[in-house]
Amino acid sequence: QVQLVENGGGLVQAGGSLRLSCAPSRSISSISAMGWYRQAPGKARELVATITRFDNINYADSVKGRFTISRDNAKNTVYLQMNNLKPEDTAGYYCRADYRNRAYWGQGTQVTVSS
Repeated sequence: QVQLVENGGGLVQAGGSLRLSCAPSRSISSISAMGWYRQAPGKARELVATITRFDNINYADSVKGRFTISRDNAKNTVYLQMNNLKPEDTAGYYCRADYRNRAYWGQGTQVTVSS
């Protein structure tokens, strides 16, 4: 199993920045892929960004050029740097870890962007 601890959500004005962090209970190098997903009220959960153990990265078109996913093996943490935030980025953000063909989710952290 993998437990995920997320931090970094909050309230920010449009154009501002936030950084989310996700720390898994297992070594990042043992996890196939980690990523961030988000879910707004009344909407389905959607992919934001993913990073594999080989540093293959994928972004949703809506965040390309504004968000950056990265990982720090020394701190065993994955980050999502979010710049130029827009009101439509408002959602609960969830960290996900793919480990041994199973998906594990964090508890989520709220990001609210005011206009």
